[in-house]
Amino acid sequence: MHRERLRPVDLAREHGLSTQAVRNYEEAGILPPAERTPAGYRVYGPLHARALRVFVALVPAHGHPTATAIMRAVDEGDVENALTMIDESHAQLLKDRETLKAVEHALGDLEQPSDRPSSTRTGPMFVGPLARQLGIRPATLRKWERAGLIRPRRDPATGYRVYFPGDVRDAHLAHQLRRGGYLLNQIAPLLEQVRSAGGLEPLESALKDWRGRLTSRGHAMLAGAAELSAYLRERGDRLPPDGGGH
Repeated sequence: MHRERLRPVDLAREHGLSTQAVRNYEEAGILPPAERTPAGYRVYGPLHARALRVFVALVPAHGHPTATAIMRAVDEGDVENALTMIDESHAQLLKDRETLKAVEHALGDLEQPSDRPSSTRTGPMFVGPLARQLGIRPATLRKWERAGLIRPRRDPATGYRVYFPGDVRDAHLAHQLRRGGYLLNQIAPLLEQVRSAGGLEPLESALKDWRGRLTSRGHAMLAGAAELSAYLRERGDRLPPDGGGH
């Protein structure tokens, strides 16, 4: 048993937390149970301080709910489950990177004027000409409309669908992402980002910020893994045997 005795305030001060937050983390299973004095006061040790450092490092890497679940699993001795959750976060980060790359590639294709007829920029267009321009069937454009990917307006006189420049842009971007293997429900939120940004040019800044966040999260995962590894070594009696043997 560790001889060093720490109060809740000692753990809280290191991370700018309140003592109530430390107690809440213990009750949530993020920290191992504290010892109690005869008067009922909590007494922590270096292992608790290490656990709190791990949790604080895991939050920016995996988010609060997953970081909490990882710490609970470790405290319960289920290291395999903890590692599985970390693997899932890494897989999601990779998926996010691939999505960003696909969007950047699609935007790059749209920005090549020699690759697109002038009508991709001028509009408006009806469903037939736009479908021919994309090399798809008009039914595909209607399917994309039902999925929320594109939002053409209706000609008040004829009721025909009319695709204005923003709609044409969205249709080309959707087409590029579909060619990249993305599902309709994956494309819809990306196109919403394009609309919210006000077009392709403002979106480039958003993509740069997105890339920065992914990089920061990757760095946070490395830092969190280092802290967790040290914590698991300190709790070595709860680790599975090397190689999984007996």
